[in-house]
Amino acid sequence: MQQIPAPTVSKSEDEWRQQLSPQEYHVLREAGTERPGTGEYVSTTTTGVYRCRACGNELFRSDAKFDSHCGWPSFYQPTARDNVILREDRSLGMTRVEALCANCHSHLGHLFDDAPQTPTGDRYCINSVSISLEPAGE
Repeated sequence: MQQIPAPTVSKSEDEWRQQLSPQEYHVLREAGTERPGTGEYVSTTTTGVYRCRACGNELFRSDAKFDSHCGWPSFYQPTARDNVILREDRSLGMTRVEALCANCHSHLGHLFDDAPQTPTGDRYCINSVSISLEPAGE
């Protein structure tokens, strides 16, 4: 795991609660998970940039998105290695790798190394509610 620097965007929990919807807050700030197959970006094929819904940091591009059939949007790499930070997650009685926005440390989802069909072999399994899509040309 990488060393986690301090967030560049820092707000109080009250400020986050005012900015985010209850579902966004639960996922982004409390490391919740949306139900599989329910997120708005699961099947999206629109060309563009995916940004952190909390702070607007660029995280992924549509050319790295693939259909993993897991129920959440999946990407094989972030736009820049330092845009997404990784940390060990031992919740739910297992060890996983949590993916966080490097700017605000909001929870995005998890990283799995179970995608041999991709160039990296990685699957960033991301909650739709954690990201927003900026279509190309806008």
